[in-house]
Amino acid sequence: MGNRTLAILKPDCVQKNLIGKVITHITEAGFKVVAMKMTHLTKESAGGFYEIHKERPFYNDLVKYMTSGPVVPIALEKENAVEDFRTLIGATNPQNAAEGTIRKMYADSIEANIIHGSDSDENAAKEILHFFSRKELLENYGL
Repeated sequence: MGNRTLAILKPDCVQKNLIGKVITHITEAGFKVVAMKMTHLTKESAGGFYEIHKERPFYNDLVKYMTSGPVVPIALEKENAVEDFRTLIGATNPQNAAEGTIRKMYADSIEANIIHGSDSDENAAKEILHFFSRKELLENYGL
């Protein structure tokens, strides 16, 4: 899956009705949407997804935020997907994000930062499988 990454349009993105605008930015940057759905994370699912941050002080707030409304996980494909996507979305803190990045344009804060992007090829593969089963990817998306 070296050319794939996972994006999650977070609850603030959905609540602010920015799904279409953000997906347009993603596709105009050359990413192909290979799987997408809207879902509502449970505490257990969000906790498992962000397990890597369990010992950090923001973990409980992050899980609470990610379960506060619907999210849209999207499996994306492009050469150099992880790095290019991280550049497209910008720094976690929108105040530090470069002009023209998704977070600079739409995010309100470091907590409500619109979008998630995988941080490595290894994590991208794991994260995609958190939201899309192998069977689902094969049957519905031909992957």
